[in-house]
Amino acid sequence: MEWTSLEKEEQLDQLVQSSSNQPQVIFKHSTRCIISSLAKDRIEKYNHSDLDFHYLDLIKYRQLSSLIADKFNVYHQSPQVLIIKNGECVFDESHGGINIQDFDAFKN
Repeated sequence: MEWTSLEKEEQLDQLVQSSSNQPQVIFKHSTRCIISSLAKDRIEKYNHSDLDFHYLDLIKYRQLSSLIADKFNVYHQSPQVLIIKNGECVFDESHGGINIQDFDAFKN
């Protein structure tokens, strides 16, 4: 699986624009958390051909993580998955609630 690293606000703006054509997945990952690592491993096993996946290291980019929470009106959590479609957050889940089968509903 190929992740697009999310590091700058400009990338977030581009992600929102791209969500009009294809759903965009943001995975907010804490490199210090075993639960987050387990969730990342599960996501990497998913057939992701109809979704674009973006990886945010929220330890390094905490400010961007907070901006995402504000922009999409979700609580900041880790690990956390958001699915952005047509500029809106249409799915938000965290911790053990991250279930890769839920992604199927958002495939084109």
